[in-house]
Amino acid sequence: MGQAGLCCGAGASLCEAPCSTLAVLTCSACPFLTDAPWCGHCQALAPEFTRAAGILKNDSMGLRLAKVDAIEETDLSAEFGVTAYPVLKLFRDGNRTHPIDFTGTDLQSKAAQGFYEIASDAVDVTFGVSNRTELFQKYSVTPDTVCLFKKVREGGARHQLGLNKEELSRFIVLHSLELVMEFTSQNSPKIFGAKILNHLLLFINKTLEAHQEILGSFQAAAPPFRGQVLFVLIDVNGEGAQVLQYFGLKSHEAPTMRFINIETNRKYRMATDEFTSQAVGSFAQAVLDGKVQPHFMSEEVPEDWDKHPVKILVGKNFEQVAYDETKNVFVKFYAPWCTHCKEMAPVWEALGEKYKDHENIIIAKLDATANEIMNLTIRGYPTLHYFPAGPDRKVLLRLPGWDGKGPLGWGCTWALIWTLRAALVPQLTQDAELKGFREG
Repeated sequence: MGQAGLCCGAGASLCEAPCSTLAVLTCSACPFLTDAPWCGHCQALAPEFTRAAGILKNDSMGLRLAKVDAIEETDLSAEFGVTAYPVLKLFRDGNRTHPIDFTGTDLQSKAAQGFYEIASDAVDVTFGVSNRTELFQKYSVTPDTVCLFKKVREGGARHQLGLNKEELSRFIVLHSLELVMEFTSQNSPKIFGAKILNHLLLFINKTLEAHQEILGSFQAAAPPFRGQVLFVLIDVNGEGAQVLQYFGLKSHEAPTMRFINIETNRKYRMATDEFTSQAVGSFAQAVLDGKVQPHFMSEEVPEDWDKHPVKILVGKNFEQVAYDETKNVFVKFYAPWCTHCKEMAPVWEALGEKYKDHENIIIAKLDATANEIMNLTIRGYPTLHYFPAGPDRKVLLRLPGWDGKGPLGWGCTWALIWTLRAALVPQLTQDAELKGFREG
């Protein structure tokens, strides 16, 4: 593309003056293109650049275009830090030391449209868009980059990423959350909508000064885990009190900490009462690394657990009873507050009465809100599980949470009796209503 140069007069539309003329810029503004003859992008830009030069030829503002062969003019390339092609720089009022880079960013591009779509959905986040070069230089960003600015709690932290719509959407969700989210009715949708499966919960009483100091350590431990673990504050003296029962806790047990994976419902308990930021971070990382065993809640075994037709199971005696190789065990997993469970209670008692004299059959119940069983997740109430005699430790029959519309219609005792008989006597499973509940 010939010799290098900058425009410095009004006679030509596209200047290719020798580089010595660079010191005598007289026009008010001069866009300056550096390119390489072999560069495909430069070749594509060339006709557009020439066309623009023609349009500006008679411009009264004194705007002129010029171009430089960066391969030939190595001194110029070095002076202006040109390492890729093409590069556009704007020189104003003869200022050679501070040219402005031209980005060519299209605010209506396909990538930008994706940004606008995300902005319309995230109504609680302020969005902005710019193609001003001085802003790019001030914040050291490149075109087609999203930059997130945060003014609180993280020291005005700034994050950058590209314009991939899926990644951008995920990024905004994560960074619109505070490092520590307090569990409230207002925050609950954000906490569970963030799609972060691991939650670390700190239970404290916010009215106590000593507990507030623990919160500071908790917050300090959070930054490295953003996106992996959501740090959640539970105020046992506020809205968070409703969470206590789910973890089998009482308010007087605060401060304490629990880690939960909300997909598997696995819970983990911090073994120490040391709540320094280092201890909190080490605990969270140890759980992620699989170095901490899950914590399973259990009530104490009642003294009369086996004295009634329906046996009472808890976490501590479940293994011994349910997997007894000599017994067929039918267990109802219930919640004390569940209406359907209360409706089923007399029916379940009648079933226990029916089989109380069968040595190899046990009818039992377990409060699933206060007791947890390894490898057994209860997602609805009531849920019925049948554990057959034998060494295989399998669940032959599963009847998940009833909604009052199930094919067996739990309203009558005979339905449960026939269900149990179907499990005990395989040939009875030809019954159309029962066959669908069989599992091998």
